[in-house]
Order: sequence, then C-alpha cells, then structure tokens
Amino acid sequence: MDQIQAMRIFTRVVEAGTFTRAADSLSLPKATVTKHVQALEERLRVKLLNRTTRRVTVTADGAAYYERTVRLLADLDDIEASMTNARANPLGRLRVDVGTSVAQLLIIPHLAEFQARYPDIQLDLGVSDRTVDLIGDNVDCVIRGGALSDQSLVARRIGNLEFLTVASPDYLARKGTPAHPLEVEEKHSSLLYFSPQSGRHYPLEFRKGAESIDIHGPYQVSVNEANAYVSAAVQGLGIAQITSFQAQRHLQSGALVQLLPEWTQPLLPVYVVYPPNRHLSAKVRAFVDWAAELFQREPYMQRTESPSA
Repeated sequence: MDQIQAMRIFTRVVEAGTFTRAADSLSLPKATVTKHVQALEERLRVKLLNRTTRRVTVTADGAAYYERTVRLLADLDDIEASMTNARANPLGRLRVDVGTSVAQLLIIPHLAEFQARYPDIQLDLGVSDRTVDLIGDNVDCVIRGGALSDQSLVARRIGNLEFLTVASPDYLARKGTPAHPLEVEEKHSSLLYFSPQSGRHYPLEFRKGAESIDIHGPYQVSVNEANAYVSAAVQGLGIAQITSFQAQRHLQSGALVQLLPEWTQPLLPVYVVYPPNRHLSAKVRAFVDWAAELFQREPYMQRTESPSA
C-alpha cells in the first residue's frame, strides 16, 4: 500500500463526507477509495470511519488521525515545492470556482495570460453563482462577493463592486422614467435577483445621505444567475440593479440607461477565499496573486464608498 496516497484518500473522504464524492473529486473508482481506507485501518489497527448507507462519520481515533495527517501532508507538499522550484514554476491540478459574471467578463478573457505565465498548472474552472463547499467539494479557492459566512476560511479582499440602477430604453418608453425610488415601488416593475442557494430575493437598495430605501417589488420576473439577470434587464423586463462592471458595455451601446444616479447602493466586497490547509500551496498562491493583480487592473472593481454613502 502507498501510505501517502492512502492518507490523502482518507483526508478526502473525511472532507467530502462520502466515499462517492471523494472518489469523484479524486477521479478514482469508488472501489479504489474504499480499498485504500480499509488498508489504512488494517495497518493502523483502528477504526477510522463509521460507515452508513448515505454518509461516513469520523471516529475519535479517525478525527485525531485526520488532524495530524492534514498537517503532515501540508508540510510534505511544502517541502516538495521548495525542493522542486515549484514556487517559481507551480504545477499540478487546480480547482477554482468563480461567479458567472466575473468568469465571463474578467477571468476567462485573461486566462491565456494565466496559462502563459503558469503553463504547468491544469485549471479546473467551475462557473456558478451557487456557493460551493470548498472542503466537501475539494475546491482550492473561490472568488465571491458579499459577506463571508464561514470564518474558518482564509479570505483576501481584492476589490469592490459598485451597483447601478438601470432599465432598457424600451421599458422606459412603456413605463416612464422614475424620479424617486418610491416611484419604482408604486409605478414600476422591479427585476429582482434571488439567491441560487437559499432562494432569498434581494431588494433594490437606494441610499442618499441618511435616507435608506429598500424596494422588494412588485415584480413579475426574478432571476438567480447574474448573466441572465443582466439579459433580462436588457430585454426590458423591469428596473434592475447591476454592477458597473456588468453595465458598462450596455450603457455605452445604449441597451441600458442609468436611473437615479444620485441614489447609491452599498458596495459589494469581492474576496478570493481558500481553506486554511491550502495556504502553503504554490499553485493556489499563484492563482490568488494573479487574480488580485487582475482585479487591481480593472477600474470598475476598485470603487470606494462615496462621502454620502
């Protein structure tokens, strides 16, 4: 038995919660994963996992073994990286998850640059507005906007997103142009975004000095994916709030018109987030630094709060 491989497989099963998810994330047959864990238990002469038909749970011995194994594997990866020049030339498979609008408008258009800089990194790019489980899904890092819900993760703030209130010329020709946020609620249709994770609808938010108005509707259409949300606004389905990053080309083409510019919206912080046990990985560090550099070059990602906000 390859003990190091068995240890890596065991930690992946613990993090994934099932043999099936662990096998999928490792691109191994489930039988192979099961065999390695069983062999490890036989070698150690302790039971590491309790198996049920749906999930595995860690025994007390398994939890202690997992904690020490994670640290050992991280140290081993760091030793290999320092000895093989991997810090200068990172290599290996990297799993990253990014929101749809950031992927389409920023990451993917510049991926050739990343490939040229790091030709030995094999990138698996997940694109979704749904929040992923970094540990359970074996994701190395994510780029996400909004408040951080899991304080155990490591986060680096790389930008801020500014929101604009917009509508299409066709919609305004049919419904008129609102002069105040309350008119949006009383005379117009809001186009709302709802969380793909929780289903919660986010209101249209308006801030002006000490005034704060949140509009929850009425709405006829709501969308849970960022690019589709912008498309719905362009098609005249209601008044929407999208980032200036998303809006710029549509405002320049005339497909969208900015409304109520004197009313601001709270900035959305953008983070690159990764599990604490991945902080020594040269390939993760390479992507994090490249993403931060990319965001710094994008002026629409570096907005700051206005004095009236």
